[in-house]
Amino acid sequence: MKKKLFKIASITALAGLIIGGGAMLYMFNMPHRDIQSAKVDYALTSTQIVSEYLSDKDAANEKYLAADGDSKILEVTGIVSKISEDFNNQKVVLLKGNNDKAGVNAVFTAETNTNASNLKVGETITVKGVIRSGASYDDDLELYENVILEKSDIVQN
Repeated sequence: MKKKLFKIASITALAGLIIGGGAMLYMFNMPHRDIQSAKVDYALTSTQIVSEYLSDKDAANEKYLAADGDSKILEVTGIVSKISEDFNNQKVVLLKGNNDKAGVNAVFTAETNTNASNLKVGETITVKGVIRSGASYDDDLELYENVILEKSDIVQN
């Protein structure tokens, strides 16, 4: 009886490992979403999206963000306010209107970094990327947090 129970438990555990491993491999090797070749969901200015988030964060989150990771693809036009690099050596370009409280941080990828290398502060550009978080005001720090666009690239007009 104990041998039969052990055999059933072993077969069940082995089947679970095989199914779990197969599911993990499938998820790990899934193709990534190609943001730059995908259709744009919204085209707007940096001032417009910041205003939407600061006036009604919940409505803006409902409109632009998705819990499953397939958030909206945006084309954002704005004035280059700052150019920096993050810890992964990816270019981060801040688009911000002259009187805006917050802006849009466009984070470029390793493949698109070179397209951002010739940018200059003060010029108006359009970037395409996927939104990851919206603008907000942090009461504790008493400062505004920017909208974050990931997988960004410059749109050639």
